[in-house]
Amino acid sequence: MNNIDEKKINLVVIFGRTNVGKSTLFNTLSEKQSALVSDIEGTTRDSNTEFIEWRKSSFKLIDTGGIMKVDFLKNKKIKEKDIDSQVQKQARDYLNRADLILFLVDSKTGILPDDKLISEQLKKSEKYKDKIILVANKADSPKIRMETAEFHKLGLGKPFPISATTGSGTGDLLDLVVKKLKIKGKKTDPENNAGKIKEKKKDAIQVSIIGKPNVGKSSLVNALLGENKIIVSEVAHTTREPQDSLIKYKDHYINLIDTAGISKKGKKQARHTKKRETLEKFSINKSLHTLRKADIALLVLDIDKKITQQESKLVEEIIKSKTSLIIIANKWDLIEEKNRKYYIREINIALPFCTWAPIHFSSALSGKHTKKILDIILDINKERKTEISPNALHKFLKNIIKKHTPQKAKGTKYPYIYELKQVEKDPPVFSVRIGAKDTLLESYLRFIENRLREKFGFFGTPITVYVERNKAIHGKHDLEKLQNNEENNS
Repeated sequence: MNNIDEKKINLVVIFGRTNVGKSTLFNTLSEKQSALVSDIEGTTRDSNTEFIEWRKSSFKLIDTGGIMKVDFLKNKKIKEKDIDSQVQKQARDYLNRADLILFLVDSKTGILPDDKLISEQLKKSEKYKDKIILVANKADSPKIRMETAEFHKLGLGKPFPISATTGSGTGDLLDLVVKKLKIKGKKTDPENNAGKIKEKKKDAIQVSIIGKPNVGKSSLVNALLGENKIIVSEVAHTTREPQDSLIKYKDHYINLIDTAGISKKGKKQARHTKKRETLEKFSINKSLHTLRKADIALLVLDIDKKITQQESKLVEEIIKSKTSLIIIANKWDLIEEKNRKYYIREINIALPFCTWAPIHFSSALSGKHTKKILDIILDINKERKTEISPNALHKFLKNIIKKHTPQKAKGTKYPYIYELKQVEKDPPVFSVRIGAKDTLLESYLRFIENRLREKFGFFGTPITVYVERNKAIHGKHDLEKLQNNEENNS
């Protein structure tokens, strides 16, 4: 297992104090709404990343958390484990690796003390001072653009006025970024590695890591990556935005998506008008949105605690999204009597609608038993794409009908099943064709689903089985056509 090698791709970092519009600029330049935007200080925690292609050049763009303490720019070890300290450390680590730094200031507020302090620290360091483009954001009118001249006082060169909200000046800013990279002698990714990685991420197995707050989702991602990419803390909703991490494992690309914790409390609080509670609501909605695009969900449980109704609701969302499922019984190291059969039974009782999902016991914090999860992901990805031939399904149908006669939902007539057909794969969908006036009991569809799993597998994958009725017969021609079809099927 290895992370994708991105060393050949130039790194451009958006940097500045809080609330200058870094995430808005990131969204505009990447042409996505992936970064969460609000006027709450410290909204961005984990740095957002995206690959940008512009005028036959490409680079990796980083949106960092806002700088709150200028001391973090100094060369000293950061020992504190609180969220703010980790955010600052991550931002500084990206600055140290940057080929270019977009130092963002706010044209409307003008120069603030923090802007001065940050610029002084940047100028003092040999690592930073020749890499900076001073960007004056929120220059939404000609008058404000004229006033950006005051930023000359920072001693970082001519300020480049833009409006991240409207997009004004951002195309010219990208031109300048590419030009600066070339002047600095940086290869602007002539082999288009950034574009290749974007394609790989798009075609990769999409895996959403989901669960309640503090169950160990971010720790699990870090364990699978083999590095501390995602900020981890005991504070609920530390992760606010989905974080993508592309890895290669056994010649397969897997895109791991860490999400914000989903809690019933968070949803209730979000009904109020307080800004921070609204921010939680946006985080939760983004988390749920990842399920609709995911191939597989890892539902992370704290096995040391009882399963709640909220986790049951999450399973409903996963099944509704037709997403495959792996249940991760995390924090297994905290359990003294490791009776797997007991815990599997308890999970299946609490989550009865997904007994087909594999349950894997692991300890994300220590990394114990986490690598096996990647093998399970590959197995399930294969099962999702299983396609059963019409002939095999015809034999299967005849066999199960002998064992259990189709049951009517209403009326006096027992239904006749003409055909069982697979109409889709990835995930698998089957249609059961019955007579125009026949009905079929819902439990019989579940019986068919269970027998399909017994016979053909579909490990960890939801199956859809629906009823399709024959068209009503209105004359001799329709009757002959139906008879011919039945003979062909036989």
